Amino acid sequence: MERIKFMKFCKVTLLAAISAIALSFLTAGCDREISRTESEKVKSDGTVEKKEKTVTQESDGTIKKEEKKSTERPNNP
Repeated sequence: MERIKFMKFCKVTLLAAISAIALSFLTAGCDREISRTESEKVKSDGTVEKKEKTVTQESDGTIKKEEKKSTERPNNP
């Protein structure tokens, strides 16, 4: 009889833990991308400049702006 109570307790505890984890994933939400722009310029010496701007809204409502810039220079022999 004692073993059956212990098994039920384990099942209930495991079910509660799984439910808590699943609920946290459902309420966390995802970031939403509001806008995204990309531009690419090629200069006369062959250098390529790339710019990327992204604006996202996080699950708590805050706005996050990201800007990435990269420059690729041609291989000159």
